[in-house]
Parts: sequence; C-alpha cells; structure tokens
Amino acid sequence: MHLIVHHWDTDGITSAALLVRALCLEDFTNMTASIGEFRFDERIRKAIEGAEKLYVMDFNVPGEVEKVNIETLFIDHHTQPRIRNPKVKQINPSLDGEYYPSASLVVSEYFGLWNAWSALGVVGDIGERAFEVPRVNELLDREGLSREEALRLVELMDSNYIAMDRGAVEKAVAVLLSQGTKELLEYEPWVRRADEIRRTIEETLSSVAERNGFAIVEFESPFNIISKVARRLVWEMGFRGAVVVNKNFHGKAQLYFRVSKEEAERIDMAEVIERLRTLGTNTGGKREVLGCVCERDKIEDALKIVEEYLR
Repeated sequence: MHLIVHHWDTDGITSAALLVRALCLEDFTNMTASIGEFRFDERIRKAIEGAEKLYVMDFNVPGEVEKVNIETLFIDHHTQPRIRNPKVKQINPSLDGEYYPSASLVVSEYFGLWNAWSALGVVGDIGERAFEVPRVNELLDREGLSREEALRLVELMDSNYIAMDRGAVEKAVAVLLSQGTKELLEYEPWVRRADEIRRTIEETLSSVAERNGFAIVEFESPFNIISKVARRLVWEMGFRGAVVVNKNFHGKAQLYFRVSKEEAERIDMAEVIERLRTLGTNTGGKREVLGCVCERDKIEDALKIVEEYLR
C-alpha cells in the first residue's frame, strides 16, 4: 500500500491528486494530519507501519520525516532543513534558495504533469497574486476556467479544513480525481459549507484593530478561518501584515501571522517560528506566514513575541 500524507489545504489536496495521477497509483491511501497540527499523530504512524512507500506532500514536518524507516518521497516548498535520512528523497526548491509559491508547482515540475490542479495549488496559497504567474493563467485558460472560478474552487476545497472535517479533506482527493474540475463548482457539500464560512469571515473582519499599519483581530470560533482572515487583511485590505488570534478554537488557541511581500524582506519569519516553538507551541510556516497552535494560557506570551515585530 502506498500512503500519501498531505497538507489539509487546496495546495495539499491538489499536490496529492497530481501525485496519484502522475504515478497512476491505484492501491493508495491518503491522509491528512489533525488539522492545525504539524505532526504525525498515532493514526498516521500506524498507517506508516503498514505502508510500503510513503509520500509527504506540502506538509512541513521535516522532523517527522527524518524519523521514518520506509522509502519516502517528500515534496514541499516550505523553508526547511535538508533531510539526512537515506530512505527519504526530498524535493524542495527552497533548499537551493528558490522560491516556489506552491507545492503543486513543485510536483508538476518534478513529474512533468501540468493541469488546472497545478494552478489551483498556487491560487490556494497566494490568492490573486497567483494570476501574476504566467503558467497559472495558461493552465486555467487551457481548461476553460476563469480567475473567479479558480478562486471559488479554492474556497470550496478549503471549506473542508476550515470546518475541521478531516475526513472531508481526505475525501477531497478522491473527489478531485473523479470529477471534472468545472463540475466541482456545483459540488453541493462544499458549496453549502463554504457559504456558511463566508458569512463567519465577514463578521470577524468587522472587528479589526490597527497598529503601525498592521491589522490585529481576536475572536472565538469553531471554524479554522484565521488564514483566510489574514489573507483578506493583507492581500485585499492592504495592511503591512496581520496578526489573527482565535482564542478558543476547540479548546485550544490559534495565532496566525502573515506579512506582505515587502515586510517579508524585513521580518525573519524562521526566527519568529523558532521563538514561538520555545514556548512549547506547535508552530510552522514559511517566508511570509506562520501558524501557531497552543494551549489557551500560552497565547498571550506567543502574541507578545509576534508583536515585537510590528514596528
């Protein structure tokens, strides 16, 4: 059995689907981690024990991958150390100082397979800026998808993880593989969920504070909307960056810190991530963004660290 462990967002889902299509996999299981946590839980560990080969797609867990004892293909685009485990083949342009906006592009380039999924991974990770990438527009045009339809497809796919439905995230790979991309715009389970989430995001954006050009918003919700809120604040509303805190998310606290492209030149996000990890938080990210999950009593200490960079 081939096991695919992938991130829970559109880029992770499309990267997994591209891998299946490129390798013509039939006997495979795809799994995502506990949503919001960058680690292999017991369920994934047991699955790895029974797998003959492991694929880790768009999931920034180099520490976990370093410890695996089966043949592994690790494809990613996040900043991470080079893996020393001889059983692991690591494909990541960031190791050579190259920036790729999505893992889907890395997968497509590695296997030579390009379709709308390749483009949707980029749209999922960087939003409307994806349309500045010529290859993205070319792939969408080839499959007759407009920019608005691409953005809507990302909203639909991401609704699964935002609702914290791990099973639906995993099922999304099969849905993507079995249906035409345009047909997914009318896939009722995703449409219903996405519309409910959209209403919640609009309510959250109505309570934003500002400091030195950075947006700060705190709220409580069972929906995992912090990344969506941060993107809206930075990409659409023009803030230098956004600090978004969900103070009661299924008994935990979440912190999401996203900065503009310009601020990413000034702020060492890897440094911020390491400092947050010293608090015992579960934190991961890349050049322009980090996500942190911690106990509710640690969120104020985590917030103080991030606020040091809002100058």
